[in-house]
Amino acid sequence: MSIGAGIVLFVIGAILAFALNVQLDWVNLDLVGYILMGAGVVVVLIGIVLLMRRRRSDVVTHTAVDPVAGERVTRRSTATPDDTAGL
Repeated sequence: MSIGAGIVLFVIGAILAFALNVQLDWVNLDLVGYILMGAGVVVVLIGIVLLMRRRRSDVVTHTAVDPVAGERVTRRSTATPDDTAGL
């Protein structure tokens, strides 16, 4: 979702900076467009970093001997730290 929001900010900023030819006394639309484009790039980069961080997972394998049967027991568990944090 953040990548899409960043792209929308960038597109709106590009429209304000390059496509509109309106002069207002109280605001510089070119500057607002450049600021929105910069914010869009920052939001996309943050979204990519969070996406790469979210895909990381840890696989833990425990091997033990069952005392009753005397057999070797292997348990494998996969944990994703970000899923448990609610991200």
